[in-house]
Amino acid sequence: MLLRSPIKWLIANIIAWIIGILWVLPFIGIFMTSIRPFKEVVHGWWVFTEFHPTFEKYIEALFHPSYPLWRGLINSLIITVPSTIIPVILAALAAYAFARFSFPIKNYLFLMMLFIMTVPQPMMIIPIFFMLHEMKLLNTYAGLILVHSAWGIPWITFFLRNYFSMLPPELEEAARVDGATYSQIFWRIVFPISLPGIISAAVLQFAWVWNDFFFALMLIYDPHRMVATQMLPLLKGQYHIDWGLLSAGSVMVMMVPLLIYALLHKYYIKGFTGWAMKG
Repeated sequence: MLLRSPIKWLIANIIAWIIGILWVLPFIGIFMTSIRPFKEVVHGWWVFTEFHPTFEKYIEALFHPSYPLWRGLINSLIITVPSTIIPVILAALAAYAFARFSFPIKNYLFLMMLFIMTVPQPMMIIPIFFMLHEMKLLNTYAGLILVHSAWGIPWITFFLRNYFSMLPPELEEAARVDGATYSQIFWRIVFPISLPGIISAAVLQFAWVWNDFFFALMLIYDPHRMVATQMLPLLKGQYHIDWGLLSAGSVMVMMVPLLIYALLHKYYIKGFTGWAMKG
């Protein structure tokens, strides 16, 4: 066993490194295309006979004359931040109710919520479009925030309900004996100790809303309100595709969720590992 264990460890590490390198290779290719002149990457970004890096394409993408990406990034933040905070808070309250309380139609509501999670976006876009049109929310930030929040509540509720169910109820029972209300128990006890799970759900919701293209394409058509994922394909031009410009824009768009993961990875990993270990 002493001889076999190091071998297994070495094989596992080699496989992990190979998977990691294969996973990162496309990003490296896009990044190299974004910082090198086209003539240097036309035969492959891995060819380094010439190497003259420049960030000119990043400036050009940010301040594009027709579709400046800086505006798309700001619009994406305006939509993504509330579309993360609102569903996480509402879903946390709903998940706690499903995890701790009993009421007559509890199981039916939970099944209906699971059914809603299986409905594909294209199937719902027509009624959503007309609903927002009647509510005067079409082509507005508020309309898209409402749609993303409604779409995120079911899966976040499912995620946090399972997380809350694994928390020991002794602290809540002791607080109830001391006279604490359910609201105080949730906000002062359950919410703080559940931060890893809540942050995990928030990170996933943020990434999914930020990367959304379908809902934004269907519900936002004002160039001044377009999100980054909408503006990105418009950078290619009508008669000529500038791959360096598209690559620079792609790198800037993907860096925001990557930065969120990097800043909150400790809580994100703890939320998932804690759930798995308790499960």
